[in-house]
Amino acid sequence: MQQTLNLEPGAHAVIIGATGGIGAAFVAALDRDHAIGTISALSRSGTIPAGVSAKVRAGVVDITDPASISAAASALPAPPRLVIVATGVLKSDTLGLSPEKKLADLDSAALATAFAINAIGPAMVARAFLPLMPRAGRSLFAVLSARVGSISDNRAGGWHGYRASKAALNQLIRTMAIEHARRAPEAVLAALHPGTVDTTLSAPFQAGVPAERLFTPERSATALLEVLSQLTPAQSGRLFDWKGDEVAP
Repeated sequence: MQQTLNLEPGAHAVIIGATGGIGAAFVAALDRDHAIGTISALSRSGTIPAGVSAKVRAGVVDITDPASISAAASALPAPPRLVIVATGVLKSDTLGLSPEKKLADLDSAALATAFAINAIGPAMVARAFLPLMPRAGRSLFAVLSARVGSISDNRAGGWHGYRASKAALNQLIRTMAIEHARRAPEAVLAALHPGTVDTTLSAPFQAGVPAERLFTPERSATALLEVLSQLTPAQSGRLFDWKGDEVAP
C-alpha cells in the first residue's frame, strides 16, 4: 500500500479503539502503508489485532478514564502525526443503552453514559494527545462521528442520546480545530461519518440497509483514510462522510 495520507515518511500513527471493527481495519490498512513507521494500537484490552507486523505495538487505554488516557499518551514511543479515535456506542445491554424512540424513553444515566463515551472520551483524548503532535508539518487528528449528529439533517427524530452526543463531538472538534490551528497551522482535525458498517455497533439496525450500503470495516476504513488524505487545513474542524462530502452541522 502506498502512502495516501501525505504525512512525513516514518510517521507514527495512533489508533484508539484498535480492537473494534473499524479500529482494527484502520490498524491493518496502516500496517500495509510502508510510509507509516510505527503504529500504537490502543484499546481497553491492550491486545494487538491478528495478522499485523512488528511495527504495531499494543497499549492500554480506557477513554472513560482521563488518567488512563494521560498514561497512554505518556507511553507513546514518538510524537504522533496521525491519531484516530475509533470508539463509540449506540446500544449496549451491559451499559443500559438503547436508542430512544420517544421522549419518554430518556434516562439520565443512559444519557450520561452516551456522552461519556461518544463525546467526553474523545475530548479527553484530544486534550492529552494534541499537545504531543508536531507543531510543524502535516498532522491529522480524526474521530468517528455520525451523520445523525447533524442538527440540520435531523428529520426523523429519535435516538436522542446518540444524536446529541455525536452533535456534541462535532462541536468539540470544531472548537478544538480553531484553537489547535494557532499552534499547528498545517494540522487537520476532522469528524468522520463511516457509513453503515457491519460491526457490533450497527448489528441490531441493519435489517433495512441495502446490501450495497452495508460496508465491511475494511471498506469503510480505506474510504475514510482516502478522505483524510484529501483534507486541507482550511477544512479542519468539520464533519465529512466516507465519500468525502461535508455533512452540514
